[in-house]
Amino acid sequence: MSVARSGRLRRILWHLFLFVPFFAAICVPLYNRVEPQVFGIPFFYWFQFVWIVVAAIVTALAYFAKI
Repeated sequence: MSVARSGRLRRILWHLFLFVPFFAAICVPLYNRVEPQVFGIPFFYWFQFVWIVVAAIVTALAYFAKI
């Protein structure tokens, strides 16, 4: 496999990694519940906040991996 082809494959894999937060957000049965609560905040809300941070980290990793 050539270096250019290998680099392209790596970029495609990083782009596919960007779909992880997307699929976690659209899979409603995964987080459609109240328990467990963290500091009185229902699971639905803190799960969404955690995925905001995870999505930002994944996006930054994919961006810097392309350089």
